[in-house]
Amino acid sequence: MSAEVKKEIELEIAHVLLIDVVGYSKLLVDEEIEFLQELNQIVRSSQSFRAAETTGKLIRMPTGDGMALLFFHNPEEPVRCAVEISKALQDHPHIQVRMGIHSGPVNRVKDVNDKTTLAGAGINVAQRVLDCGDAGHILLSGHIAEDLAQYRHWQPHLHDLGECEVKHGLRLHLFNLYKDGLGNPQVPEKLKRRRRWKQRAAPVRPVSPSWSPKFLLTVALVVSAVALAISVSIFLRRGSPNIARVPAKGSVAVSIPEKSIAVLPFENLSDEKGNAYFADGVQDEILTRLSKIADLKVISRTSTQHYKSAPENLADIAKQLGVAANDSHLWANTFDRKLTDIFSVESDIAKTIADTLQAKLTGSEEKQMSKKPTENPEAYELYLRGRFFWNKRTSADMKTALGYFEQAASVDPNYAVAYAGMADCYLLLPLYGGGVPAEMYPKAIAMAQKAISLDPTLGEPHASLGLVHSLFDFDFAASVREFEEAIRLNSNYAIAHHWFGDSTLPALGQFDRANAEAKRALELDPLSLVMITDAGAVYWITGRYQEAVAQFRKALEMDPRNYTAHWQLGQALECIGDLPGAIAEYEKSTQLDDDPLPLGLLAAAKAKAGDRPAALAILNRIQEIAKERYVPDYSFALIHLALGQKDEALQWLQSSYAKQQPDLNWIRVDPDLRPLHGDPRFEALAENIVPAREFNASATSK
Repeated sequence: MSAEVKKEIELEIAHVLLIDVVGYSKLLVDEEIEFLQELNQIVRSSQSFRAAETTGKLIRMPTGDGMALLFFHNPEEPVRCAVEISKALQDHPHIQVRMGIHSGPVNRVKDVNDKTTLAGAGINVAQRVLDCGDAGHILLSGHIAEDLAQYRHWQPHLHDLGECEVKHGLRLHLFNLYKDGLGNPQVPEKLKRRRRWKQRAAPVRPVSPSWSPKFLLTVALVVSAVALAISVSIFLRRGSPNIARVPAKGSVAVSIPEKSIAVLPFENLSDEKGNAYFADGVQDEILTRLSKIADLKVISRTSTQHYKSAPENLADIAKQLGVAANDSHLWANTFDRKLTDIFSVESDIAKTIADTLQAKLTGSEEKQMSKKPTENPEAYELYLRGRFFWNKRTSADMKTALGYFEQAASVDPNYAVAYAGMADCYLLLPLYGGGVPAEMYPKAIAMAQKAISLDPTLGEPHASLGLVHSLFDFDFAASVREFEEAIRLNSNYAIAHHWFGDSTLPALGQFDRANAEAKRALELDPLSLVMITDAGAVYWITGRYQEAVAQFRKALEMDPRNYTAHWQLGQALECIGDLPGAIAEYEKSTQLDDDPLPLGLLAAAKAKAGDRPAALAILNRIQEIAKERYVPDYSFALIHLALGQKDEALQWLQSSYAKQQPDLNWIRVDPDLRPLHGDPRFEALAENIVPAREFNASATSK
């Protein structure tokens, strides 16, 4: 083989952006020419195009109804270019385009005119990605989305569409990119159709449109071919429910009730490793059914997920989770099932466990155990995908989860838990920097109320409403009612106990009850990093500072990169007089995450330490950040207060209240705001948020 030929087949990695004009074939010939000329001008004017062209790292190829742009520097280039083109096209609404992006190998070849051009899998796959889109879509292959996910500024805008089968049986994992009104947030029609009729690709006989919901369910899940290995650890004892106390790692000592259960992670035995979300989801659903039984203590999935599905040290795990004091209290079983009727499998397993425990079921509880949440398998699958991403607890993942919940509700408008999932997303997005509270919280309320109207037995949306009333509209009486109703409907819902103890009860000065709820949340979810960390927050806000320090250190033993635990430890250290230690923790937190809250705490601490120039420099930095993203006014208030500027601090607090930001429910007990106590303006603000008649006057921060 000649050196020339060898050179021609050498592969390069190209980051490919394909663009085509939607409806191009329906245009008149002169319109085709005009549209392409206009599109060419828009593309050539984009900053990313010009920059790549200047460095010689760009190759452009016409494709008839559009073009291919091949970048060779980094995978961000085609994505930035696509966003810039999408923005420019807003001024040219008559031109509708779709875009597909992929990174892959290309090689230089000679065309029929003996000219060098590019071909290869990189371009072919990009074409398949493009083919899945509609007008306005910017679709990405999973490969390039994984590269972008390493960058914080792209994460919130990557929306997982799952897999799609394209030409020649190729399965592509696709992501939809949209942000700030650019791109198309809708699920592509091709994916909607393939999800709706995906059973046609399975080796099953054709069925008539009048199939029963049960048969549709069977087909959809046989195609998934998921089998689960389920390990269940159960504490069984006849006698007092509080005879044993087992300390869970990283947690306070907890009592073991008479009937306790932990369901370990399920193993995905199918060939489709992408079905991991399904195994997690089914585990969650079985736990949800079991948690409806008031006679049981059910450990949350966030604690059990730390273990593999078939562990050798089952007794040790049972003790760590607080479900058995010794081997004699342990019962375990393994279920290996094909998911031919998923809801029957879930119900049967839950019923077997309840029977083994001799749990006392009311008629209502037994009905809840066997209830089907939806008759639509597609809605159920979308919901499971949503919960899979919501449990990751990042802004980007919660936005992905929200998309799945919305799709689930569109497929089955009566699917109550899909609306509950949306409520949870809207509720937490502002707390993870993913949205403005005044925009998110009304949506959380609407979705929670919709879920309750569809299924009044759900406890989860009541807990969501409880937190909204505590953080957003400061209606604490309503918050207490909602949390108590959530716990009445599902006493095993750890998050309800957690939010109740961490938000509403401290705000009302009910410190003993707050710590009791935090303890109960830990009993139900003993290895959850969130629960362990927030138990420290409850210690801190209720004046138990030494215990708070110890609890935060336990959280950091589990995960030294827990930036939240670092800044909360800093607050606790300040309260026991260790300002240098607090500054060190704030600095660690800011190094681990770009959340502006610990940055504000660092500025305030620097001011308290007498380093005014450093405090002002950080304040200027936060002001710049606030131009680009949401920064709570509470952070500015703390900095000005530490600088001795009480008037400015009060103005920021009043601004936070006017904007209904989620930072002032602790206003009467927050140690950081103590220097303002007695100021008539502060007392008036506190009265607006937590009226004195609702506050436990005997409880004060120590």
